[in-house]
Amino acid sequence: MDTFVLSIFLVVYLGMILGELPGLAIDRTGVALIGAIAVLAAGRLDMHQLGLAVDVPTIALLLGLMIVSAQFRLSGFYTWVVHRVDAFDGPPAMLLGLIVAAAGVLSAVLANDIVCLAMTPVLIECCVRRRLDPKPFLLGLACASNIGSAATLIGNPQNMLIGQVLRLSFAGYLRVAAVPSILGLAATWLVIVGLARGRWQRETVIPPVPPVPFNRWQATKGLAITAALMAAFLFAPWPRELVALAAGGILLCSRKMHSREMLGLVDWQLLVLFVGLFVVNHTMQTSGNLEWLMAHLRSGGVELEKPAWLFGSTVVLSNLVSNVPAVMLLLPSATHPMAGPILAIVSTLAGNLLLVGSIANLIVVDQAKRLDVEITWGDHARVGIPVSVVTLAIAALWFWL
Repeated sequence: MDTFVLSIFLVVYLGMILGELPGLAIDRTGVALIGAIAVLAAGRLDMHQLGLAVDVPTIALLLGLMIVSAQFRLSGFYTWVVHRVDAFDGPPAMLLGLIVAAAGVLSAVLANDIVCLAMTPVLIECCVRRRLDPKPFLLGLACASNIGSAATLIGNPQNMLIGQVLRLSFAGYLRVAAVPSILGLAATWLVIVGLARGRWQRETVIPPVPPVPFNRWQATKGLAITAALMAAFLFAPWPRELVALAAGGILLCSRKMHSREMLGLVDWQLLVLFVGLFVVNHTMQTSGNLEWLMAHLRSGGVELEKPAWLFGSTVVLSNLVSNVPAVMLLLPSATHPMAGPILAIVSTLAGNLLLVGSIANLIVVDQAKRLDVEITWGDHARVGIPVSVVTLAIAALWFWL
């Protein structure tokens, strides 16, 4: 057992749990990067091994799809979607249903974090204009974006990682994940409608929201590229990372949208987080520490290779360290034929349980706070806990069947 590597590993994942290191102005990304630097500086990994530690195809897939999402954001597509939903003249419960459906569908194809980032300010503005309490709709957006993103291998970062590392079939995974995702969206709508019944109205004052102009041509170009992307993922034998990079490269060749703007919307922090965790986890594995840890777990009766243990461990870890680090920790144990779908679906659905379980939740809360709409831990828990319990029960029943 390598005590130094184990110490670095524990410090890094303590940072994942706390979201920071006490006494330092450093977030999860910084913690992961410093952990990677520490094992490199200590000689536990050299530069040649660094290339082997980082799963480059996963990073490439993430980068390509982030550029595609940037196209939709800069074209004003997300704003257009919310305004189209807002144009529906119906009761609040029906409006919530449209928001849940739109967020779920968009998050299955585009990154759920970007969907939340772009839709939250516009959704708040629409609620204020209708004299509706924004909170039920914002919580619906957050929960639905997580659940919808579970439907595909490109809906969120952890699913992209699982699909790449385990070489999962895009169409095969979709067949498994579609049913629990669709039922999960319906359950989310029912839970929030039940909790908000009779309490939809509220007068809210917010600062002005700068409009994002809708560019029909740029949005249409993004939709065409995305449709081609999905067709390639479903039917072509080409590597997904190369298809995603090609799509991003085509969109960067624009006469109107500057590449600096598009690349400025890429989540470089998330990419660095992935690289840092890849390095720390790889060092933990090559040092023999991971085998030692797994042996101790097995001696205590915990067998992560079995679906039931993997399901429960994924729920717990996703809410301790967030779903991306949790998936990275559990991937070496994903040996069962259903391990990939279990990891992807459960880690995503479990992200709704607590506010810190998913980056999408934090994005919605942060964006809302900037417009003077306060969503507390308690506000989220009142919706997130029942939504998670119901959707995880649906997923467990579906896997059992």
